[in-house]
Amino acid sequence: MHIQPYLFYPGNCDEAIAFYREALGAQELFKMRFKEAPPDPERPMPPELAEKIMHATLQIGDAQLMMSDGGCMTQNDKFLGFSVSLTGSDAATAERYFNALAKGANVTMPFQKTFWSPGFGMLTDRFGVPWMVTAPPLQQPA
Repeated sequence: MHIQPYLFYPGNCDEAIAFYREALGAQELFKMRFKEAPPDPERPMPPELAEKIMHATLQIGDAQLMMSDGGCMTQNDKFLGFSVSLTGSDAATAERYFNALAKGANVTMPFQKTFWSPGFGMLTDRFGVPWMVTAPPLQQPA
């Protein structure tokens, strides 16, 4: 069983894909635009959606992130009630990810040592996606 986050962007999914590629080394596994879907005469596609992302899958480390411009079909452009959690292999790697995601972001907790981790920070990236970036604990609790 796999649980995968599926993020809906308000029309800037292409930009988010490029950003996550640069910031996190994400690999694009799949991308389909709305214009590539079979036509549905009962629900014609608005022309402004043609170039928008209908579905994309990114590989980030050993996890997959699914995404779409499906959010541009609704009025809600806020990501609420969750955070994407990213764990680096060590504190230096986690801090590098945090700093890359922080470009244009709202940092809500700077990357720092905590009682549970040698490095942890929180931010909302420039697309409005909340992230928690952490390093693994120095030792596992008993």
